[in-house]
Amino acid sequence: MVQRLSGRMQATHLEQLRARIGKNVRSIALDLEEVTLVDIDVVRFLGTCESQGIELRHCAPYIREWILRESARNDHNF
Repeated sequence: MVQRLSGRMQATHLEQLRARIGKNVRSIALDLEEVTLVDIDVVRFLGTCESQGIELRHCAPYIREWILRESARNDHNF
C-alpha cells in the first residue's frame, strides 16, 4: 500500500499519519514526491519509519540528507 503525502508536513500531522499506517509497517510505502517542506519531528519520524521497513519513495535530497544527519547524530548519542 502506498500513502501519498503532499505539501508541508509538520509534527501536527504525525498522529494522523501514524493512524493511516497502523500496523501495516512492512507492507507500506510513503510517497514523498509532493512534499515541499518538513520539520524536525517529521524528519525523525521518517527516519524511524525507514528503520522499521517502510519504504520512502521520491524523497527529496534535502529530506534524505536531513534524515541521514539525524540518524548519525542519534547514533553518536548512544
